[in-house]
Amino acid sequence: MRLLLIGNYAPDRQNSMLRYSDLLCREMKARGYEVRVIAPQPFATRVYDRGVVGKWLGYIDKYLIFPLQLRAVARGWDWVHVCDHSNSMYLPHVDAARSSITCHDLLAVEAALQQHSMADVGRRVSLTGRVQQSWIRKHLVKARRVICVSHATERGLRALGADGVIVTIHNPLNRAFAPASADAVQAIRTRAGLAEGEAYLLHVGGNQWYKNRVGVLRIFAELRQRSDFAAMRLVMAGKDWNGEMHAALLALGLGDAVVELKNPSDAEVEALYTGCAAMLFPSLQEGFGWPIIEAQCCGALVVTSDRDPMREIAGETALLIAPADPAAAAAEIALRWSERAVLRAEGMRNAENYTTERLMPKYDEFFRQGAIA
Repeated sequence: MRLLLIGNYAPDRQNSMLRYSDLLCREMKARGYEVRVIAPQPFATRVYDRGVVGKWLGYIDKYLIFPLQLRAVARGWDWVHVCDHSNSMYLPHVDAARSSITCHDLLAVEAALQQHSMADVGRRVSLTGRVQQSWIRKHLVKARRVICVSHATERGLRALGADGVIVTIHNPLNRAFAPASADAVQAIRTRAGLAEGEAYLLHVGGNQWYKNRVGVLRIFAELRQRSDFAAMRLVMAGKDWNGEMHAALLALGLGDAVVELKNPSDAEVEALYTGCAAMLFPSLQEGFGWPIIEAQCCGALVVTSDRDPMREIAGETALLIAPADPAAAAAEIALRWSERAVLRAEGMRNAENYTTERLMPKYDEFFRQGAIA
């Protein structure tokens, strides 16, 4: 079977989406498919690629030049799959009967529709942002065949009016995660400035509103008031802290108890998961929640939100908390802290459900059924 994948514009640096298209390409080739990935190329942005001007030149690359190329290239392929729902506007340029799309989340679409409170979003969606998300929603809802990465995302898409063939296929891990070596764990502890034997809680993520990073700090501050957690530190790995983060750290009086670890490598993240007392992931909303499964692969105790899709992905193998109530979250963690060994073991078993061996055959079935329908 010949499969054409539509990937993302590299200058946008949507690394998770680039890894997703690479995963599909690699895994479907391994299953005997002829696969090609095509994506918009930076032509207009060669003139200038920074600031507002670069952003608008990127729109020329993505929305004016690339559709013309796509129309020519897409002919003759058995199936065309758009790897990211934010590129749904490419669907009218391929055969509707032989194409599909993956919907990873509806966070931006729902924010543009003001389905999240301004307290959650943290900022108003601009006029151009609302226009763009309306455009995305229009074509996504019309898609004849859609893969959603969680049942929560599928429910949200149906609520928007989509009525095509919609299936949920959970994200497979895009690389193998496993407990890191003792040397790797010690190396990342040294980089983080952790003393010998010093226990730490971990958070991995960016500064998007739904990651609830200030909420992580507040939960940690509540935990520090309890004897079992008073000596622990918190390692926050990911993007640079923003002003809100620095203000919260100062207001909560956490000082050196919190470590900012900027842009760790994949191997370092694996070591952080392996060595942590628990991974805190109290997101307000997600499309899927990669760190849950990554951490469980490494044997970490996962503390995450008692909301979908986090609850869907982790099931009963994680310690579930109320992400917007730091005091209640800390109380629940303390109450169930004695269960951590059992939850770690159950989490590792849960992670086995997210391997490529388990999930990629579902993609194969989806593509083949579409091609013969």
